[in-house]
Order: sequence, then structure tokens, then C-alpha cells
Amino acid sequence: MRNHTMVTEFILLGIPDIEGLETALLFLFSSLYLCTLLGNVLILTVIFASSQLHTPMYFFLGNLSIFDLGFSSSTVPKMLSYLSGQSQVISLQGCAVQLFFYHFLGLMAYDRFVAICYPLRYMVIMNHRVCFILATGTWMSGCVHAIVLTSLTFKLPYCGSNQVGYYFCDIPAVLPLACEDTSLAQRVSFTNVGLVSVICLFLIFVSYTRIGISILKIRSTEGRQRAFSTCSAHLTAILCAYGPVIIIYLQPNPSPLLGAIIQMLNNLVTPMLNPLIYSLRNKDVKSALRNVFLKRSLAVGNK
Repeated sequence: MRNHTMVTEFILLGIPDIEGLETALLFLFSSLYLCTLLGNVLILTVIFASSQLHTPMYFFLGNLSIFDLGFSSSTVPKMLSYLSGQSQVISLQGCAVQLFFYHFLGLMAYDRFVAICYPLRYMVIMNHRVCFILATGTWMSGCVHAIVLTSLTFKLPYCGSNQVGYYFCDIPAVLPLACEDTSLAQRVSFTNVGLVSVICLFLIFVSYTRIGISILKIRSTEGRQRAFSTCSAHLTAILCAYGPVIIIYLQPNPSPLLGAIIQMLNNLVTPMLNPLIYSLRNKDVKSALRNVFLKRSLAVGNK
């Protein structure tokens, strides 16, 4: 048998075909990432500080903000680092950690379904115990999902090229560098990420079909418009989250440039838009924001 040098680090080649655009992209992506951090931290601060927002809906919105902060932070800082001219090297362990947290996902759709289809039973169905079970279930299932994919990917030996043709460590970019048969890892990633995403998206649309039927039964025009507004915002966010995943993992020969553009939407744009879609346009959140800033202004003035 030939001797091989085992790979201990990878080189992230970055976004393809961007020569000469690094400075402009660094400014753009830094701005989007900063907006993501500020928006989601603001939402979490307001939810914790305002007792009026201690309801099931805002409990799940807080979970979503935590998810968005972690999701974007798993890939964006390293990308910004090498766009600024720093090293593109990432250790094998760092690559595994990045892949794990990238696939550590969660969802929140049940709350809207109950609120519109069963409005009179909303506070009974969505009690603290149900909220805790739903939140714990999504985070734990995401953890199991990520552990399976990460272990299958990194139990393979890497002893050839260490150049990852992407801007972060993801399964389609890392697996081709393995020295052994990757068919099992490919099949599992295709099923766990691609097909499961399609099934989840289908179930969400089935749920929203029932929601739509319930909305049409509302006699008040204002009530129907308010319900449609709530659900259309959520569906927009769902499409932005699931669309890129399905496109990346279900196409047989993904284009590196197309994949990078789609993942940018998923990693940067969607986490930035979620606070605007779900929270910052909400009257309760706006009122809570004013109260929080008013209290802090008064506290500073008293000092």
C-alpha cells in the first residue's frame, strides 16, 4: 500500500469568480452580518425585558433569533476573515465544527397553525409544557441530524487534496476530498437534508392549506387581512430557508457559483430579514421597544 499524508487542515478556496470584488463583498457582507446581529439581539433583549411578550409566539420568535445568530455565525466570520486578506486555512476539527453547526437547524410552524385554526383554544393548547416540548424537540432533532451527518463525513480519511472549492465546509464540498468510498455519506446527506427538507416543506404547505381554509371562514375582512399578513410573512421566510437547501442538495451536479449565491441568501439575507418579517413590524414589539428605551433613558437621566 502507498503511504499517504493525512490531511489535518483544509484550504477554503472561497466564492468562485469574484476576483477584484473582495473589498466590495467584504463591505456588503459585513453590513448584512452586522444587521443580522443587531436585529436578532434587539429582538431577544425586548422579549426578555418585556413581560407583555412572554407568550408562546414570542417564545418561539426568541428561539428563531437564537437560531439565526448561531446559523449565520457558523460560516460568515470565517468568510469575512479571508475576504479581508487573512488566512483561508481551517483545521480539520474546525471544519467539522463548522459543518455540525451549519446543519444544527430548528423550525417553528405549529404556533401559527394553532393560533388561526383554533383561536379560542390557543392559550390552552400552546401552554408552557407544549412550548417547551416543541422547542426542545426541534433543537434535539437538529442536534441528532447534525451529529449523524458530521460523523459520517469526518470518519472518512482525508489524505489527498485539502482544497475545499467553497467558502465554508459543507458536505458537497468536503466529501469529494475523501480517500475512501463516500456513497453512504452521500446517500444519508441526500436523504437527511434534501428529501427531509422536501417532506417538511410539504407538511408545512399542508398545514397552511388548513390555515387558508380557516381564514376564508373568517367573516371580518379586517380579520382575514390580518391573518393573511401573519401567514404570508411566515411562508416567505420558510421559502427563503428551504429553497436554497433543496436546490443545493437535490441537484446532481451543483454549479459552484450558483451554490454560493443560493447559500448567501440562506446564510446572510434570511437571518437578517427574519427580525423584520416576524417582529419589528409588529405593534406589540414596537410598543415594547419604546418602553425599553424609555426606561433606559430615564435610568440614565436619573444618574
